[in-house]
Amino acid sequence: MDVLLNEKILASPGVLVRELGGEMVLLHLDSEAYFGLDEVGARMWTLLTSAESFEAAFQALLAEYEVDENLLRQDMTALLEQFLEYGLVEIDRA
Repeated sequence: MDVLLNEKILASPGVLVRELGGEMVLLHLDSEAYFGLDEVGARMWTLLTSAESFEAAFQALLAEYEVDENLLRQDMTALLEQFLEYGLVEIDRA
């Protein structure tokens, strides 16, 4: 995962995103898989797909929430790995 720390993460083109009362729903149009994110997961998604890098998103969340740094990094890494596994995000290698 260290390789991804400074790379841009993008939402995959076939993913539809909707916010619903602070939570978020992701629909992968190709696989028709549906994913629900709670408020914190939705914030992680937003930052991961809009920040310049994983590390920038991590630093932003660390500033927003009172959380253990190691726990946050573990949670964000696990979530990013799931996003990658299900094709919800891709790495911009440009």
